[in-house]
Amino acid sequence: MGSCAVTEVAPRVDEAAAETNRERVSRRQVDKFAERRAQLADAALQTLAELGYARTSLREIAQKSPFSHGVLHYYFADKQDLITHCVRQYEAACVTRYDEIVASAGSAGELKREFSAAMAQTLRTDAPMHRLWYDLRNQSLFEESFRADVLEIDQRRKEMIWRVISRYAEFAGIAVAVSPGVAYAMLDGLFQQALLHHLAGNDHAADDLAANVVRVLDTLAVAGF
Repeated sequence: MGSCAVTEVAPRVDEAAAETNRERVSRRQVDKFAERRAQLADAALQTLAELGYARTSLREIAQKSPFSHGVLHYYFADKQDLITHCVRQYEAACVTRYDEIVASAGSAGELKREFSAAMAQTLRTDAPMHRLWYDLRNQSLFEESFRADVLEIDQRRKEMIWRVISRYAEFAGIAVAVSPGVAYAMLDGLFQQALLHHLAGNDHAADDLAANVVRVLDTLAVAGF
C-alpha cells in the first residue's frame, strides 16, 4: 500500500514541476518580447522625432535603424502601435522629471528658480522629443486609436505639474485659485509656444520660457493673498 501511495503522488509532483517550468518559460518569453519592443522603440524615437508622424513609415524607420522592416512588423502591428509605444516609453521617464525638484526644494523661491530652469533646459536638450509628443497629441484629434493613450499621458503630465504647483503653494502659504487643469494648460501652453520659437531659431526662447514660468508662479502667489 505504501508503495502504491508513492507511485500515485510522484506523477502529481512531476506535473506540478512541469507546470511551474512552463510558467517560467512563458514569463521569460513575455519579458523578452517586451524588452525587444523597448529596444526597437528606442531605436525608432530619433527618426520619429526628426521626421514626425506624417512623414514616417515603418520602412523609413527601418532604413534609419539597425533593424529590418520585417523585425519591426513582427513586434509592432503598424506605425500607430510603434509610435504610441515610443511616446509612452519616453513619457514614462519624463513625467517625473520635476519630482526631484519638488522633493529637494527648501523654499518657494528655490522651487520657482529650479522648476523654471528645468523647463528651459528640457526645451534646449529635448526639443525633438517634445515636438513628437505635440505631433501625436494633434494627431489624436483625427486618429481615434491614439486618443486613449494621449489622454492618459496628458493626465500624467497634468499631475506632474500639479505636484509642483501644490508644493509651491505650500511654501508660499497660498491657496491656488485655479484647478489642476487650468494650471497645466497655462504652463503647457507656454512650453508649446516656446518650443515653436525655439524650433524657428529663436536663441532666447528657453530663457523667455523660464521668465514666463516665474511670472505664472508669481501671479499665483499674488492671487493667493
